[in-house]
Amino acid sequence: MNEVRNLEPSVLWNHFEDLNLVPRGSKKEERVIEFILAFGKSLGLPTERDAIGNVVIRKPATPGMENRKITVLQSHLDMVHQKNSDTVFNFDTDPIQSYIDGDWVKAKGTTLGADNGIGVAALMSVLSADDLEHGPIEALFTIDEETGMTGAFNLEPGFLKGSILLNLDTEDEHELTIGCAGGIDTTVHWSADVDSTEGFSAFQINIKGLAGGHSGVDIDLQRANSNKLAARFLSSLPKDMQLRLAAFEGGNLRNAIPREASGLILISEGTENSFEAALRQFKLEASLEFKHTD
Repeated sequence: MNEVRNLEPSVLWNHFEDLNLVPRGSKKEERVIEFILAFGKSLGLPTERDAIGNVVIRKPATPGMENRKITVLQSHLDMVHQKNSDTVFNFDTDPIQSYIDGDWVKAKGTTLGADNGIGVAALMSVLSADDLEHGPIEALFTIDEETGMTGAFNLEPGFLKGSILLNLDTEDEHELTIGCAGGIDTTVHWSADVDSTEGFSAFQINIKGLAGGHSGVDIDLQRANSNKLAARFLSSLPKDMQLRLAAFEGGNLRNAIPREASGLILISEGTENSFEAALRQFKLEASLEFKHTD
């Protein structure tokens, strides 16, 4: 039995583990939509899906609470699907492999999906509970929050009846947050000349093992960004190396702090030793700078 299922409250963690068996990357939520639809129907609760894929499950008020306002509890079904470069994992088919590490629940080589899986599990716990007093509840499960808020933006008028909404996509216990994190996408096009590689030596540089994190929630933790580290190192090289950038790749999600980057560079022949010395020095400096965050 998965050790995470033994955590308390067990109903919450068992729902979370059930959810993590279902692939649910952003824009690929069809199976988790069906999972939530089946869950609501198994409880005998009115369950509805809209055209875009959002699901609402309605739970009537307990006796004596019928005159309360309808409360909408909302979480999103999709997760950030990111893995380490050396991890063999298919987000379209494989279940998340969670485990306990001290005081933390983690995943083996991938993101855990607690954003917003723990919120979804909390809603499932409320819906399945028979020992809570509450007014009428609408549990709203939206899609594609991570890559565009597609579900929220496409909610149709009348799909929800409630006038009070509590979003369960947060990180800090005992706190209510009013606000959100924003983002912007930038696409750059430019022309570049193709130079001859004669008289140059090629090096592959790799940055990995960083903590990464959510670009909104974790941005104030001062963690290293693999793309910025690579750019900082390359821009620090002396001009006599005549640096040429042949290829560069880093990060794979718009809302995750890049934790891995790689580049193929060329430097003028005869400067290899200087380059390797500069790389060793930069690695030492970066390790000291980010030793408390990464």
